[in-house]
Amino acid sequence: MDLLTQDEYRAIAASLSFPTEAFVDGGFRPAISGKTYETVNPATGAHLANIASCQAGDVDFAVRKARDAFEDGRWSRQHPSARKDALIRLAKLLTRNAHELAVMESVDSGKTILDCQTIDIPETISTIKWHAEAIDKIYDQVSPASDDHISMIVREPIGVVGLVLPWNFPLLMLAWKIGPALAAGCSVVVKPAMETALTSLRVAELAMEAGIPAGVLNILPGGGADAGEPIGRHMDIDMVSFTGSTATGKRFLGYAAESNAKEVVLEMGGKNPAIVMDDAENLDRVAQHLVNGAFWNMGENCSASSRLIVHKDVKAELLERIGHHASQWNLGNPLDPQTRLGALVSETHFDKVCSYLDKADNVLIGGGAKDGFVEATVVEVASNDTLLARDEIFGPVISVIEISGFDEAIAIANDTDYGLCASIFTANAKRALRGARSIRAGTVTVNSYGEGDITTPFGGFKQSGFGGRDNGIHAHDQYTQLKTIWIDLADDKDEVVS
Repeated sequence: MDLLTQDEYRAIAASLSFPTEAFVDGGFRPAISGKTYETVNPATGAHLANIASCQAGDVDFAVRKARDAFEDGRWSRQHPSARKDALIRLAKLLTRNAHELAVMESVDSGKTILDCQTIDIPETISTIKWHAEAIDKIYDQVSPASDDHISMIVREPIGVVGLVLPWNFPLLMLAWKIGPALAAGCSVVVKPAMETALTSLRVAELAMEAGIPAGVLNILPGGGADAGEPIGRHMDIDMVSFTGSTATGKRFLGYAAESNAKEVVLEMGGKNPAIVMDDAENLDRVAQHLVNGAFWNMGENCSASSRLIVHKDVKAELLERIGHHASQWNLGNPLDPQTRLGALVSETHFDKVCSYLDKADNVLIGGGAKDGFVEATVVEVASNDTLLARDEIFGPVISVIEISGFDEAIAIANDTDYGLCASIFTANAKRALRGARSIRAGTVTVNSYGEGDITTPFGGFKQSGFGGRDNGIHAHDQYTQLKTIWIDLADDKDEVVS
């Protein structure tokens, strides 16, 4: 997607009209309590809007409307091709409004316009289109039959779904969840993060224009305790998909256990290892992958390459090359297309990241932090047991751990509570495959950084994930349930055998 100039992006920002109310049953409405909260531009501190602050009563109302929509079949029983057409129309409207959405995302989250325009918006559109096209291409099954029976195994939408979003990829995570959920025929109640609710509300407006019926897509901005917990505890929500911190994700398991035993899918934190062995080829390219994996989106990424586990024989040369590439990740105005590092999402999160930098004993690169912005930073840690090697910092910080052998590298990579993503760099194909099989993570890349793409399932092991996967055909599984339909073909004269 072509980039505009900084002046053009500023002009779009100045002309934005922000949605500020909850979106329920096909229209915007204030929170029942009338309460609002302020959202600001994290790069400047400037006031953007006062957003409806939803609470349990709003959740009840939205779930009731979502249930009505699901039960009367206005979406759940539409022909698959009709649902596909509506989602394709939504993708076209997202494309038509791409510059507006990119700027809105940037000013609301602190993300760079470069990332919003070239990654987040295109991938959001691609995700919606991919799941739309899958709707009428996922077949049900017939089990092995006898002369006396046929049994069909069919997928049915699970019902009313609660979708709780993180603040680091507001639009993309919305698409990752509503794409398969709506494709399956579910009705959804979405709680975006308080810090980044604007684009979700705008997408809901476009969804209505695309022909998605009222009550099918509902957006409730608000706090975790006020709106997120009531979604988790609601007796008439059939399933919750949550992306966010591990600590919060665990709470949703408790909410489900204490309410209606709803299904729960969790995509949570990561402390992702990148192993660089002594035979890794083209260290300059390795450094580029590592820098991109660690600093993309200001390190506010659950799959960030935050632990560099590097062989002692290549450590010095690799760090030199990392330093060269890290120097190109400049801080600046997020609406400048030349800026690589924007502002962290909030003052609270900035303070958290700075608290880790204060504990760093050996800063090799960067380390500066001011007014919401943090430099690309590389620190060396004494061992994998240190705080900077174990905690998910969620900022542009790489922790370096030196190793002397392959088995040691794998042991350190697996010595974590998390298991989301990992990378291994080596020229030895057998070692690469052994490493990929041995590392306990949901996605392992070889000689590259990445998360796969829309066709590959994304999720984690251990405390990084639970219950399902985003992306790919596998994402549809979590929003459907299987039903067996058994048809007796036996002749009426045959004896019934009990």
